[in-house]
Amino acid sequence: MLNKIGSHYERQEMVWGGVAEGGFGNETVVDRVTPDMFHLIDPTWYQFPPMDSMWYKWLGVTVFFLGVIASVGNGMVIYIFTCTKSLRTPSNLLVVNLAFSDFCLMFSMCPAMVWNCIYETWMFGPFACELYAMFGSLFGVTSIWTMVFIALDRYNVIVKGLSAKPMTTKLALLKIFCIYMHGLFWTLTPFFGWSRYVPEANMTACGTDYLTMTWHSRSYVFIYACFAYFLPLLIIIYAYYFIVKAVATHEKSMREQAKKMNVTSLRSGDQSNTSAEFKLAKVALMTISLWFLAWTPYLVINFAGIFQLMTIDPLFSIWGSVFAKANAVYNPIVYAISHPKYRLALDKKFPCLVCGKLDDDKSDTKSVASAQTTVSEDKV
Repeated sequence: MLNKIGSHYERQEMVWGGVAEGGFGNETVVDRVTPDMFHLIDPTWYQFPPMDSMWYKWLGVTVFFLGVIASVGNGMVIYIFTCTKSLRTPSNLLVVNLAFSDFCLMFSMCPAMVWNCIYETWMFGPFACELYAMFGSLFGVTSIWTMVFIALDRYNVIVKGLSAKPMTTKLALLKIFCIYMHGLFWTLTPFFGWSRYVPEANMTACGTDYLTMTWHSRSYVFIYACFAYFLPLLIIIYAYYFIVKAVATHEKSMREQAKKMNVTSLRSGDQSNTSAEFKLAKVALMTISLWFLAWTPYLVINFAGIFQLMTIDPLFSIWGSVFAKANAVYNPIVYAISHPKYRLALDKKFPCLVCGKLDDDKSDTKSVASAQTTVSEDKV
């Protein structure tokens, strides 16, 4: 490794000499990195030439617009949910926390990445690299576990019905506290020797070390993936399986009862109730599905590294960053389109941002009169 770093210094002198003479010599993707970063860079990346400047520009522009859209969208979600009385419910604290986590993810990552894309390498030193990776990991795992608790909350209301224990403000805050403690445990351990944070292949961002073949480095990636990806996935599948099953059973029983009574439907309010619950369940399920779509590329990249499944080059590593950051854009759009009360509040405060008619939203809101439905509408 020391020989590798020594040869890197020699190559860097050749590179900058070549630049002074109007050329680029035998430059690699690592050669533009400042010397204080060398100890964090895996020898694997020395074999790759720099990416074309076009890719850095494309990445920088894409991340910039993702950052602006996500910051504005999630900022509006936080503002509307906290300033609208009908939306200030204990369960919606989870929604606000999700928006807050997505906002912090983009705020802490996008400006640095855009700046690095301008210079086509990491510009902020090793400690900032570690902090960048830690914040990205922290707010990423916070988002998924917040969505897990939203799914469990939907399960509690829709499947258990009126027998469910209602969400309280203290319980919601306790859940949020546990989410952050869980995230801090996994994201602080690399600072204490269980794996480490390193620059990614394109040298514009930092993340977990998935190339070092030591047991403690590989075990961290694998176990972290179990608690931040696979376990949440299983819980969400379990919750939504029974949510959809409960809704389908309810609809079937209502149709059978209506058929026996020779009527078209039984109590239109209950039918609207079922429709509203199913709509809200689809909203949460869509949000979670988009999260997994966003973070799966990172999982593939990390597992490809620790299990040596494929060659990872700097261009391939771009997609993990782009897909993960795009997740923060999805959530406010999903809520703006599909949440009746959110759309009504958005129409009052920012009418130019509401797409489509709100008549159906108003009728959906007014038609739900039972106690269970009142709880259900406030859950998402």
